[in-house]
Amino acid sequence: MQRVSKERNMTLLMDFYELTMSYNYFKLGKTDEIVYFDMFYRKNPDNGGFVLFAGLQQLIECIKDMRFSEGDIDYLRSLNQFDEDFFDYLRNFRFTGTIYSMKEGTPVFPYEPLITVKAKLVEAQLIETFVLVTINHQSLIATKAHRIVQEAKGRAVMEFGARRAQGYDGANYGARAAYIGGVMGTATVMAGKDFGIPVLGTMAHSFVQSFNSEYQAFEAYAKVYPDNCVLLVDTYDTLKSGVPNAIKVAQEVLIPMGKRLKGIRLDSGDIAYLTKKARMMLDIAGLTDCKITVSNALDEYLIRSILEQGAQIDSFGVGENLIVSKSSPVFGGVYKLAAVEKDGTIIPKIKISENVEKITNPGYKKVYRLIEKETNKAIADIITFYDETLDENQDLTIYHQNNIWKNKTLYAGTYEIIPLQVTVFDEGECIYPEYSLNEIREYSKKQKDLLWDELLRLEYPHTYYVDLSKKLLDYKLKMLEEKRGV
Repeated sequence: MQRVSKERNMTLLMDFYELTMSYNYFKLGKTDEIVYFDMFYRKNPDNGGFVLFAGLQQLIECIKDMRFSEGDIDYLRSLNQFDEDFFDYLRNFRFTGTIYSMKEGTPVFPYEPLITVKAKLVEAQLIETFVLVTINHQSLIATKAHRIVQEAKGRAVMEFGARRAQGYDGANYGARAAYIGGVMGTATVMAGKDFGIPVLGTMAHSFVQSFNSEYQAFEAYAKVYPDNCVLLVDTYDTLKSGVPNAIKVAQEVLIPMGKRLKGIRLDSGDIAYLTKKARMMLDIAGLTDCKITVSNALDEYLIRSILEQGAQIDSFGVGENLIVSKSSPVFGGVYKLAAVEKDGTIIPKIKISENVEKITNPGYKKVYRLIEKETNKAIADIITFYDETLDENQDLTIYHQNNIWKNKTLYAGTYEIIPLQVTVFDEGECIYPEYSLNEIREYSKKQKDLLWDELLRLEYPHTYYVDLSKKLLDYKLKMLEEKRGV
């Protein structure tokens, strides 16, 4: 079951200004006004080519379970900021709005709406932190995992990061996100229980040290786990002690039992050099099927480097650099008002800034992916007003988000249009299926196959087009001109 435990009341996991704003709306009688918010981001972490969207299932459960308990209200009363009428409102609070979202595991790009919330004003405001903290964290870790798995070039990657994670939830949900990103298992047992991720692990250096000799430690482990014996060989001296003792245990303990040494693990030293030497020693001893696993503060760049040096590695254990996305630890998703509804009319809203990248796209919108039929590759995403109609049998011109002269025309019959958002909540009712983690992972793999290789580069990836329809761009420029006049 992929859910936040109901034993925890998460409702007050919100920024205080969400409550102060909501109280103002309540006092002004604006609680039932319909508004539209977009959750999007502006920059790919690690200057990468895209982000893997993750965390939707947990967000759904948080919103479904959102209830203000009497304990919550007692605490808010103690702040002396709100009145009893507002507390009565909170007692009966339920999310009754509509939410559209990308499917979990989708590759996504800057400035496109990942989540669109259409709801009563206070409802839309009070879920802001839930949306951001959940999607920002898991999308960040899923994306980092993808980068690491990509550079492993088909070798298995295991997530080993719990002890370096930012707290309990960072470890558990980070492991979930990493699995979406492509790792094949985790060392975090709770993640195995909660999400069905394969759990992996053998021994630490302390296990080896607890015996009178390294050989005795290996012998004891082999006798208890003869079918899955992986030995940590760098406690003392990898080449003079660890690997020779592993070979000795394989020959003297496992082979007489009709078993084989499954693998060795290195956690320190010059990984490229040591794995080449260890591979040679294992092969000479007839243990050509013995796998070599390495760990020790790995990331995508170090993995790429040691493989280029000819390292003999079958799998990687990656910890701290993955579970906190150490090289780019913040994912800057934002939640911005896009429109309000008055008497059934949707009125676009825009945020303007001296920083061009902070100017928002106004209005209630939809986002589509355009697939080139000849190559079956994604060539662009397009953001439109919600009521625009796109026709694959017509030429389509897409426009840069701020400059009308930057445009590209796709010709009729050469492209396919894929809607990217699906309905998650419909007037308060969750209608989104609860996909298994393996289903999300497989969906993500298929979606990544639609991307050009140029988008997958670690350095200087191709910039993917996220453009606007002519109607939306014209309206945006008109609003900018009007605001500039003010």
